[in-house]
Amino acid sequence: MQPPSDTARANSDAAATAPAGPTGRLVSWVHALTHDQIPQAVCERATHLLLDGLGCALVGAQLPWSRIATSAVCDIEGPGAAAVIGTGRTITPAGAAILNSTFIQGFELDDFHPTAPLHSASAIVPALLATAAHVGGPVSGRDFLVAAVAGFETGPRIGAALHGTEMLSRGWHSGPIFGGIASAVASGKVRRSSPAVLEDAVGFAATQSAGLMSAQYEAMGKRMQHGFAARNGFYSAALAQAGYTGIDQVLERPYGGFLSVYGEGHHPDADEVTRGLGTRWETMQIMVKSWAVMGGLHGAVEAAQMLRERQGRRVIERIDIRVGDVVYHHGWWTPQRPLTVIGAQMNIGYAAAVTLLDGVALPEQFTAARLDADDVWNLLRRTNVELDRSIDELPIAQRFQTHITLTFADGSHDSASVIAPHGNPADPVTNGEVVAKFRNLATSVMSVSRVSAIENAVLGLSEAADVAPLISLLAEPVERTFDQ
Repeated sequence: MQPPSDTARANSDAAATAPAGPTGRLVSWVHALTHDQIPQAVCERATHLLLDGLGCALVGAQLPWSRIATSAVCDIEGPGAAAVIGTGRTITPAGAAILNSTFIQGFELDDFHPTAPLHSASAIVPALLATAAHVGGPVSGRDFLVAAVAGFETGPRIGAALHGTEMLSRGWHSGPIFGGIASAVASGKVRRSSPAVLEDAVGFAATQSAGLMSAQYEAMGKRMQHGFAARNGFYSAALAQAGYTGIDQVLERPYGGFLSVYGEGHHPDADEVTRGLGTRWETMQIMVKSWAVMGGLHGAVEAAQMLRERQGRRVIERIDIRVGDVVYHHGWWTPQRPLTVIGAQMNIGYAAAVTLLDGVALPEQFTAARLDADDVWNLLRRTNVELDRSIDELPIAQRFQTHITLTFADGSHDSASVIAPHGNPADPVTNGEVVAKFRNLATSVMSVSRVSAIENAVLGLSEAADVAPLISLLAEPVERTFDQ
């Protein structure tokens, strides 16, 4: 089959080069998706995921490391018309995509997918905001929401095709690997791109996929890596819409294709890209966080809470933690005092120790004083983490389980296990809990009236003629938080 000409590709209905292939089926579905095809429950969940992501951005906008990023990126990019959330500043759309994503990822409070690990809102929402700024004309709330759903559905499927937790275990920062393609199709959907143009956008995004998980130990840059995916997705859709062609059939190409390269060594399954499209909604599987730690540590926090309630006056002599491969490789290394904030939020020993002491793992547990506190380090020195490979033989939904045993100075023991923490698809954080989380985060940095206005604008998105009023509400400066 001959590829369509540039003129034909720009036609609103121009087909993908291989419509029956994984790339072609994906982009054809995205192009055809309408609001009426999305079940009401999925639309409602998507709006709440957007609300959660924006709440994380608002509280993240004025974090100390976010202010450094804002200064640097604004200096690099120069002026533009795109709003940088919570700062009162504007910049180029590409620069705004990076920064707004960095804010969403700013304190490890944003969503994640449990089996195809990525942080969906931090990749997709900033790309959509950048696209709205770039196209210039009105973007309806309904179009914005449908595009977000397209992205929410795409990212986890790309991850599932690569057996995403294996990517994480190998040291890839999996979200930036999967997230650029999700951002590209979402941005292209807002642009009303044809399947052929969406195919080009996917090709551009795939070739820019990157991210190393070693950023988790100390680098501020870990918080920006989904931002690169958001920017790349925005840029990819814009280039493709302009007629600059990308890689066709990029997901399935045997030489240099996305799945063949990134899936080397763990047998990618191309059928996962489109399996259940339109009938099985990955949007409903995305987990909302309750704690300010990486997703794989939520089980440790909950197990530590259970043990703390039963501890009484007993003194902890030893902490033993048993986890599977994904959590072990992503969440355990022998910590050095003091940990950085990002390092503490990724380390299972710190998460368990501070929760045993404080009962929670929220921003207050990651101040400079708490990170270097004697009581925390006394427990960390007594902490042992074991890799239990039998956990990796279980169904994937059970591989994030955590088992903690405490040995006390009087010789007694107590154990707690969490197979799947609250927020998992079988026990999701409810929409009401999402709203409560948003209010709690946002009221720490702005007035109650502004919080209510943003909440109402997001939850009423499907009826909004234009997202511009929402963007204006997001753009104004917020108060500084977490200065140390």
